[in-house]
Amino acid sequence: SEDPMWQRFWQLVIGLLVGLPLALGLAGFGGYFLARRALSPVERMARRASEINAERLGARIDVENPHDEIGLLAQAFNETLSRLEGSFEQLKRFTSDASHELRTPLTAIRSVGEVGLQKDGDREHYREVVGSMLEEAGRLGRLVESLLTISRADSGQIRLERATIGLLPLVQEASFLLDVLAEEKGQTLSLEGDDSIRVRADSVVLRQVIINLVDNAIKYSPRNGHITVRVLRRDSLTACIEIEDCGPGIPPEHRDKVFDRFYRIDEGRSREAGGAGLGLAIAKWGAEAHSGCVELASSAAGCVFRLLLPISSNAAEEALLEAPRAAVAAIRSTQKVSS
Repeated sequence: SEDPMWQRFWQLVIGLLVGLPLALGLAGFGGYFLARRALSPVERMARRASEINAERLGARIDVENPHDEIGLLAQAFNETLSRLEGSFEQLKRFTSDASHELRTPLTAIRSVGEVGLQKDGDREHYREVVGSMLEEAGRLGRLVESLLTISRADSGQIRLERATIGLLPLVQEASFLLDVLAEEKGQTLSLEGDDSIRVRADSVVLRQVIINLVDNAIKYSPRNGHITVRVLRRDSLTACIEIEDCGPGIPPEHRDKVFDRFYRIDEGRSREAGGAGLGLAIAKWGAEAHSGCVELASSAAGCVFRLLLPISSNAAEEALLEAPRAAVAAIRSTQKVSS
């Protein structure tokens, strides 16, 4: 008889019809519970990230387990927030310092003009007033030009027109432009170096970098002081421009900050000299734009700024070929002397 077989068959069908939805429901509930539990850290991170805005960049996402994938993601977010916070702080400080620096000469121009109008004077009096206003206007113009340079450098709008140039003639040209400033303080500016060093660089930008470094040495060297500029090879692939002054030096706690924008060790002396704290920042950018860097060595006897630049590949190859030739020439001369 087939009745027992059909009975078991229908029992199986009824069991499947009842058990399959129940199993699917239990599986769905368990999957939902596990997914909620697994994604709850992501939900907390999302809520925490939505609370962070420009006024609360110091807040960070909580890292429950720094070794799993969610923890690594949270650490990446926190590092990004740290960089953004640093950029915002730098932007705020730059805006505040720029506003302060721009307000100072504008206030001076206005004050000088108001005093000049209030007093009746002769031709010489008004010439002196106009001269003071022009001096402050010149300082304001230099500041605006430096700010535009920094802004264009940050936005990547300055394109370098590279060419192979001699380094010593460029340094001579930049130093010649500052001879007048050195003569006003009774300083002597000497230049020495290797005329064979050539680099591939933008002559306009590199000249401005050298001018800023030499001008900084003139500002902070005392009257009747001596400034030495050297052009030499650090090695077969690196050229070095040394600017050595005889100023008071830079304390160790300030050496890492002198290349920051608007940073000045002595506010009073810097303002009196007409500086805005942007020269070294522009010099650092110009060196890095040429794949180089600026180093600082300071002591009580003065500072030495070293501008390091890669030597042009053709010049480096010539230098490598010249070394064996010089050695052969020295051997031949020794043989002649011995004979």
